[in-house]
Parts: sequence; structure tokens; C-alpha cells
Amino acid sequence: MERVVKSGTDWRVGWNPSATQYQALVGTDDWAIELTSAEFNDFCRLSLQLAESIAQIAHELMDEEKISCEAESDLLWMEVTGYPHAYSLRFILHTGRGVEGSWTPQAVPSLIQAVQMIQVF
Repeated sequence: MERVVKSGTDWRVGWNPSATQYQALVGTDDWAIELTSAEFNDFCRLSLQLAESIAQIAHELMDEEKISCEAESDLLWMEVTGYPHAYSLRFILHTGRGVEGSWTPQAVPSLIQAVQMIQVF
């Protein structure tokens, strides 16, 4: 498996299984951070978990209601905030590197789709 980088408007995600320390990359057009395999696995799992939670809650909300959901592991904290059809995604890395990042509601659907497929290639 070779290095793969996927990107779109205001998001990018990459996977390099042969890298020694940091196998993954997440970011936007303005910033990026490399993640270990374990950090990236948690990032993928939690972002998908949050997307599923928003989808499940959507039918219980009125059109003008916003939602905020959090998920956390030992390695990172994540949050989605907004409307079920348009929400931002934010994370804070707990592993000592002092990293925080976020994506706009416009970028999140494509980012989530890429996260689901990036390690398949």
C-alpha cells in the first residue's frame, strides 16, 4: 500500500502505512498535523461516531435547532456543532503535542467520506 492523500475545499487527509512514526495527516488548506496510527484510528472512529449520532438525532430536532455532540478517547477529544445538515468538526489531541484543529460545515461531509475510505486504498 502506498501513501494516499485526499483533499478538497478546506480539508485534507492522508495515510502512509510505511511511515515510521506518523502514518496519517489531517488538516485544511491552512494547517495540517501528522498523527500516529492509533491517533488516526481514534480520529476516524470518533468522527464517524459523531456523524452517526447527528444523523440519529436529526429527526428529533426542529429545523432551527442546533446540536452539539462530543466524543473522546484517551488520545483525542472531538466535537460537532451546528445543524444536522451542516455542522463543524473540531478536535484536540491529548498526546502532549498541544494540537487543536477544526473544519467548517462546508468541509465536513467530504472529510467524513474521505475518512471512511482512506485506509481502504
